[in-house]
Parts: sequence; structure tokens; C-alpha cells
Amino acid sequence: MSNAAAPAPQASDRADNPVHVAIIMDGNGRWAAARSLPRAEGHRRGVEALRRVVRAASELGILYLTIFSFSSENWSRPATEIGDLFGLLRRFIRNDLATLHRDGVRVRVIGERTGLEADICALLNEAEELTKANTKLTLVVAFNYGSRQEIAKAAQRLALEVAEGKREASSIDADVLGRYLDTPDIPDPDLIIRTSGEQRLSNFLMWQAAYSELVFVPIHWPDFDKAALEGAIAEYARRERRFGGLVAKTGS
Repeated sequence: MSNAAAPAPQASDRADNPVHVAIIMDGNGRWAAARSLPRAEGHRRGVEALRRVVRAASELGILYLTIFSFSSENWSRPATEIGDLFGLLRRFIRNDLATLHRDGVRVRVIGERTGLEADICALLNEAEELTKANTKLTLVVAFNYGSRQEIAKAAQRLALEVAEGKREASSIDADVLGRYLDTPDIPDPDLIIRTSGEQRLSNFLMWQAAYSELVFVPIHWPDFDKAALEGAIAEYARRERRFGGLVAKTGS
């Protein structure tokens, strides 16, 4: 991403109209365990849920949908499960990319690609390149992503510019640092949804989530669908978004 990228579009200031929805897709393993199925089946059903939600987001007029598909901490999982997850990613891109492109979906991938297998990197690059001109919905895939790592990498790049005399340290503020993150061209999420009842961000978009509304739902990810997405948006619409200020009072 170019250092000279323009500031990201602003998050929506209308409580009933989220521009950007981000989802922590949690609960595949628990969904499978509750049915005495292997974890791999939970992940496979999770991909089916992803297809439903991408379609629903487009139908609901959401412009940006970010999904937490594989975190930088997920490498601690058993090798067989990581292999299953990567296999699903390969199949999803190979089987669904043409449909996403036809439906006007632009794919953006954030996260660290160094060290990934060559065919995975090639698939991610192909998805971004093929769909880069699409405007219906931007699907942001957080893959091998961790927010602390993202912020640290941005700080390293800025520190290097200062050391090389290309920038004054005093010129660095929140807006400048934000342009060195993975998402300078993406508005901050208005709404972050986490499934399966867990109530934490788990190193996901922590900088970008400064003023996001958080909605935690008990549904495991494989059961998440358009109705669940609409329910989360309805909860979001009931919130008052203040961005650190006060809501203007009406009447006397």
C-alpha cells in the first residue's frame, strides 16, 4: 500500500445505515462439537455462512464487509486444522471468485503475506487483481492478520522514514499513522459483530474500532444468516453514535 494513500472515507454518522460492517466469525468448532461432528465440518459450514452473508450484505446496501478469516494467532492451532482452513480458502477463491466478480464485489486482503505458501499468495493476488474495479461491495478479508502487528509495522515504517530524514517525528499524528495501516482506503467499521457469544475483539481492527458499535450474538457462525445480520443492524440502529461528543438535543 502506498504511503501517500489518501485518508480513508469516514465511517457513517447515521445510526441506521452502516457503511462498513466487520464480523469476527466465531464458533465453527463449537457448532461442530455440539453435533458430534469434526471441526473441519464446522469450518466447511462456516464457508457456506460466509457465502450467505456476502450476498446479504450486498442486498442490504452495505458497502464494506470485513471478515476475520485467519488471525496471526491461529498458527498455534493443530497443523491438521490449519491445513483444513487453508484448503477451504483455496476452494473458496477458486469456486467463488467468478461469482463475486460477476456480482460486483471487490476483494481486498489485509494482513501479513510474508511466509505464506506461494499458491495462497497467488490466489489472494488474483482475487484482488480480478475484482479491483468492482464497486458494489468491498469484501475485506483479514487473513494472517493481527491488529497489534499491523500497528507495530506501521510504526516501524514511520520510524524508518524519520531515521532516513524523510519525515520529522513531530509530523506524526493519528491521521498520519492511520495512513500506514493496512486500511488507508477503507472507512472504519461502523458495526463490529462477533458470533458465538464471546465478547472481545481478539486483536481485530483495534485501531479502526475506536468508535465502532459492538454487537455480540450467541449464534455460532455456521448458523449466521441474513436474518441474523439484519438483527445486528437493527441493534446498531438503536444506538446513539457520539464519536466522543454529545448528541444534540431537540426541542426546548
